[in-house]
Amino acid sequence: MSLTVTQLSGPGVPLFSPETILLRASSENFPVALRILRRETRAHLLAIYGFARLVDQIGDEAPGDRLPLLDWVEDDLERAFGGAPAHPLLQTLAPTIRALDLPRDPFLRLIDANRRDQVQSRYPTFADLVGYCRLSANPVGELVLHVFGVATPERVALSDAVCTALQLVEHWQDVGEDFLQGRVYLPEEDLERFGVTDEDLSAATASLPLRRLLAFEVERASALLDEGARLLALLDGRARLAIAGYIGGGRAAIDALSESDYAVLPVAPRPHALRRIRSIIHTLRSTS
Repeated sequence: MSLTVTQLSGPGVPLFSPETILLRASSENFPVALRILRRETRAHLLAIYGFARLVDQIGDEAPGDRLPLLDWVEDDLERAFGGAPAHPLLQTLAPTIRALDLPRDPFLRLIDANRRDQVQSRYPTFADLVGYCRLSANPVGELVLHVFGVATPERVALSDAVCTALQLVEHWQDVGEDFLQGRVYLPEEDLERFGVTDEDLSAATASLPLRRLLAFEVERASALLDEGARLLALLDGRARLAIAGYIGGGRAAIDALSESDYAVLPVAPRPHALRRIRSIIHTLRSTS
């Protein structure tokens, strides 16, 4: 469906219902533990997830110049903080903002990540890519901590490590899909180091140089995820279960990549639901 500013604010707006969000979430890490949460907590998380999905949809799929649309969403976010947004998803988000006294900055960073996607398609260094993840992934983890009322500087820092790792794993899964969309998230310095070319990224199957590069990058993400997993020791109750869901889902994805020998082309291997559940249980037990 084409998106315009009028559609974003009008009755024809493309809208992810909570049911649609949960269905899409079944293959993603964000709300992997939603079903164990209280209804009110689940509603708050879905409101945040809906906003993130809307911004991503605009940044990835809207025809024409997407920057004015992202500007419109930022304006509507301000209206949400004031209590009267135009977009249905931000109308859903506004009560969550008020109830939890959520900060603006994480939402603004999610918009900025999609602005960056319009002007930057490659990242020279790993540090540059981590900087992008601070915009595209880390804000979601920070907002989740606010939902549970446990956001402190120490916990947010550990959550950032988790979210950056999860974003990196998603990039390594989607190498082929991203390349078709004109984006390469593998750092240019690492592509050169391992001798990986654009021909490797567009091939029908993953070459040996590409698989070696991905093994290197996945190990980086795994170490970062293990570092962030220390967050679980600072949490209890449903907050701990939810965060373990994200970490366990990430570890299951890493295992699937490793066991496939990083054969991510044409389609990356992804863990099935039972494997994610087992990984979550193992994560909880290993940090108890």
